[in-house]
Amino acid sequence: MARITASVFTSHVPAIGAALDLGKTAEPYWQPLFAGYEKSKQWIRDNPPDVVFLVFNDHATAFSLDMIPTFAIGCAAEFPVADEGWGPRPVPKVTGHPELAAHIAQSVIQQDFDLTLVNKMDVDHGLTVPLSLMYGQPAAWPCPVIPFHTNVVQYPVPSGRRCLALGQAIRRAVESFDQDLKVQIWGTGGMSHQLQGPRAGLINKEFDNAFLDRLIADPKAQAAVPHIDYVREAGSEGIELVMWLIARGAMGDLAGGPPPRLAHRFYHVPASNTAVGHLILEEQT
Repeated sequence: MARITASVFTSHVPAIGAALDLGKTAEPYWQPLFAGYEKSKQWIRDNPPDVVFLVFNDHATAFSLDMIPTFAIGCAAEFPVADEGWGPRPVPKVTGHPELAAHIAQSVIQQDFDLTLVNKMDVDHGLTVPLSLMYGQPAAWPCPVIPFHTNVVQYPVPSGRRCLALGQAIRRAVESFDQDLKVQIWGTGGMSHQLQGPRAGLINKEFDNAFLDRLIADPKAQAAVPHIDYVREAGSEGIELVMWLIARGAMGDLAGGPPPRLAHRFYHVPASNTAVGHLILEEQT
């Protein structure tokens, strides 16, 4: 059967993609950030997945304010890189895994989660920046990716509890797939940041690191945190962190297994006007 082997969590700041694409990674401003992902790049070379299930939020490219699904799973064979206003990033198109995506959709919907099935979708920096941080700038991404959009742009957005429970449903779906696949689930977005208004540029290191602590050790408590706390403490865009709870919910300790092993933890400020957080959690057998 397929199995989830690890979860990866990372911010997806668009300026990180620009720094990569423009060859600025060794500049003094950017070098400390990219140094924090060197261990991650070696880790994924040592622990290659067969499929990445990548939780992200679309930034008004595939979806507009005319229609925003709460949860949407990409079921296509491939996903072009989106033009976000200055041309597509010079990175490879994303190859999907239609069979596993369709199976997850069937299973999760039968577990009473309503998903939107997407058979045509351009993917933006929310998905491509995490891939670049983990894999660098290859000619082709090393494995198929299933994009999973979560609405954290237009309220109402899903609760932390809903996201954690959805992760548990995704794990059950993966484990019921009859091919022998190693699947990693990635949660992206955040950390604390606000892009507009009087608090533009807000970064809250204390909140961010407390979030990382609870995500590792007590995800159920973190899932109970109300939206207003994210907005108050982490800024208007800090709500993206609920997407990390989907990936955390898919880990085996919430299904009665042992706690995951922390393989890497990294935190850095600032990147543009945003805090950057990163975790890798491995399943233990």
